Amino acid sequence: MKIVITGSLGNVAKPLAQQLIADGHTITVISSSNARKQDIESMGATPAIGSVTDVQFLTQTFEGADAVFVMTPPAISPDRIVENTTDVGKNYAEALKNTQVKRAVMLSSVGAESPVENGPIAGLHNIEKLYNEVKNTSFTFLRAGYFYNNFFNDIPLIQNAGIIGGNYPESVEIPVVHPNDIAKAAAEELVKAEHINNIRYIVSDIRKASDFAKVLGTSVGKPDLPWVAFSDEESLNGMLQAGLPEDMAKLYVEMGRGIRTGVVQKDFIDHGSPVTGSVKLEEFAEEFSSRF
Repeated sequence: MKIVITGSLGNVAKPLAQQLIADGHTITVISSSNARKQDIESMGATPAIGSVTDVQFLTQTFEGADAVFVMTPPAISPDRIVENTTDVGKNYAEALKNTQVKRAVMLSSVGAESPVENGPIAGLHNIEKLYNEVKNTSFTFLRAGYFYNNFFNDIPLIQNAGIIGGNYPESVEIPVVHPNDIAKAAAEELVKAEHINNIRYIVSDIRKASDFAKVLGTSVGKPDLPWVAFSDEESLNGMLQAGLPEDMAKLYVEMGRGIRTGVVQKDFIDHGSPVTGSVKLEEFAEEFSSRF
């Protein structure tokens, strides 16, 4: 199959491209960076260098593809994050309509079912609704758990303050996922001959927040690392002091609040809390300790 992958050589897109190439498919990888061109070619894929804000570029790149993996960048700008994320989804939708690609897999998120209290995930909620209006293309909405990689952002807090935490208590259970598990699921979905839109949750493990402190702390020689439940205000101020843009920090506080109240996890639980990924927290802890 001819498959186009968005997301450059990121945490999900790179292992996805590698797997599909190994399976014998013809792969084009979209990247905004010309510096990635050689790396993409050395993998055995065709680079398409351009911006996901350019519908004409996307249309040209999607032309003739059997399937497309569509994911939005984490944050294109420091403000209007939800709006800008949604706009990229609109661009993908228009390019898919223009080219009548039959199959697409969207990287979405646990929490995308909810229209409220999900922070940056709101953009993905909007995009899922947009894609449901695209005729002639069948979508899988691949709703991923909380990325293990996000815990790398907690390393300075652990090193400097000897704590880890969020604006939700240690008793809250959170679905987490490894990018490699997402890539495997996306590879399976891209080659399916589906004719209807479907939702697939991809989660590697479900753990209490207290487990993140214990397992990750133990991996770096801090077995008594405490999980601290911050207030929303403390969480916001901490992120602002760490240099996060205000819009992004407010969205992350909202998402944490949604995790605390259960809004973010609700639809995942309603679907039976499926865990189909293979990388458990203890295995990721080895990666965490090497980064630490």
